[in-house]
Amino acid sequence: MKSENARQPRAPKIENPKPVPSINSGQALSQAEGSKLECGFTLIEVTVAITLLALIIATLYGSFHLSEKAMVKAQARAEESQGLRTFHSFLGEYIHSAYPYRASARDAAVYFIGDDRGVEFVSSLSTGLGGRGMSKVRISAELVGNRGATLTLEEEMPVRVSDKDSGSGGYRNSVVLAEGLKGLRLEYLDSQSQDENWVDEWDGRQRRSLPRAVRLIHRGERGAEIRWVFPIMMRVLTP
Repeated sequence: MKSENARQPRAPKIENPKPVPSINSGQALSQAEGSKLECGFTLIEVTVAITLLALIIATLYGSFHLSEKAMVKAQARAEESQGLRTFHSFLGEYIHSAYPYRASARDAAVYFIGDDRGVEFVSSLSTGLGGRGMSKVRISAELVGNRGATLTLEEEMPVRVSDKDSGSGGYRNSVVLAEGLKGLRLEYLDSQSQDENWVDEWDGRQRRSLPRAVRLIHRGERGAEIRWVFPIMMRVLTP
């Protein structure tokens, strides 16, 4: 028999673990969804961002478009101004060099016939043959519907001012100086008047002299009247 005083084996001592907080599954799910919502954008925010981006793109496109149109207009005006300056210089050289041409030394009539649509005279300038010799010049305006007038310069060598001088051969050249000129007319400054008297016709056969200047008038794109005055340098040769 075993003695009652025999020692019983001791049970191992188990320490109480720390309490683990319980997590509710519904609460954990709501926290996860909240974190996801905090990292994204709402539909209103996306719509506002797209609208602002569209406005910025439209503003930039409009600015570039206006800049391009302004540049095209400026270039067109520059080309038009350059063309007008060339036209002015070319026409002025011929009129400046108008010569008091007479059919003979005994004839006092000067060959210079002009009206409000054209003028015909003899010039000491001849660009067609390198400036050598005199040429018969005719400047005329032809109306082309509602598009304005076309101004043309015709040059002829040798000089023929009467039917007796007409014949074949020689040199002829025609140049279109300008197109679409509105309200075009020519005027002539009276050389026999002390005051500034402009007339719309000039016949050198009757007046026996050249006008002091020729004035060309037309309207610009905006309707403003443009006046170009071409003095005649060789009128001092007429008696």
